[in-house]
Amino acid sequence: MTTPEITPDGVIVGPEPPRKNAKSSGIMDRFIDSIEWIAAFFVGIVALNTFLAVFMRKFFSITIPDYYNFGQFLLGILIFWGIAATSYRGTHITVDLVWANSPPKTQRWIDVFATLVLLFVVTVQTYTLFDKVRGTYDDHVLTYDLRLPTWPFFAVAWAGDVSAVILIAIRTWRLVFQPEKLAGEAAVPPSAKTVE
Repeated sequence: MTTPEITPDGVIVGPEPPRKNAKSSGIMDRFIDSIEWIAAFFVGIVALNTFLAVFMRKFFSITIPDYYNFGQFLLGILIFWGIAATSYRGTHITVDLVWANSPPKTQRWIDVFATLVLLFVVTVQTYTLFDKVRGTYDDHVLTYDLRLPTWPFFAVAWAGDVSAVILIAIRTWRLVFQPEKLAGEAAVPPSAKTVE
């Protein structure tokens, strides 16, 4: 193992993080990457909906029917798919005062415990969101202008929540049995840190 060095411009360089290659990228990794792409797609759809609504109203004095309802539903979808995308990587905002001051073995068990708690909470959330999907389907809830059923929007959000449960379960499995698979997925690689 090489020790980190400081270059003349103040950048700490160390061993490169392990890179993914085509052979090590299994079906789980492709599933994880596809969830992240779906979340990114919904970010684009929400931005496009907002841009078109403002553009049409400002320059043509035309309001897109149900744009506000679509915006609300798409934002809900985005939130649940975003939860799915951040759940696996563990790069969301965390408070890690105890974790940062613990030895590596304790850090790993804290990670496992925290991920199990997250798995439980998101599983319960997924169950309750399915109840919401079923309720809007059974009650025939429609949008205001176009009278479109709202349950498909809730169903797509629920699918994002299901994906979050699957990704958290994969993360838990890897934390316990394959920690080396998560080691190369740090939020900030060691070579990107600088000295001020």
